Amino acid sequence: MAVHRSLVIFAIVAFMAPAITLAMDYVMGGAYVMALNVNYEDWAEDKQFYVGDNLLFKYNNASHNVYKLNGDDFNSCTVPSNNSLGLFSENYRIKFAVAGKKWYICGVTGHCNQGMKLKIIVLDSTAPAAPPSAA
Repeated sequence: MAVHRSLVIFAIVAFMAPAITLAMDYVMGGAYVMALNVNYEDWAEDKQFYVGDNLLFKYNNASHNVYKLNGDDFNSCTVPSNNSLGLFSENYRIKFAVAGKKWYICGVTGHCNQGMKLKIIVLDSTAPAAPPSAA
């Protein structure tokens, strides 16, 4: 009877294990502090971001900042006039709570146009289901 119970518990744990995900921590651009003329979209290209992951912006707040934008403002490098939308502390960490597209730029004049911008897609925390096999 104890062996049967152990097998049932093992089966439940084995079934649930794929659904358990570990949050990842990403530093924008890798180990380096934010800088001009770096292509951050190239850096993000091979990464998959999920709900629960963290993105750390490392920068000197005397020289840079971070704004979270919508797609149109990102494409035009438009800095919001509302400073409450900006992140001004060094080493700012964002935890992704919702899936979807995310856009970030440095709001210092000219910096966005010189590459200090990042566009990513955050996926739901559950892995996509495998497509059905052809019978």
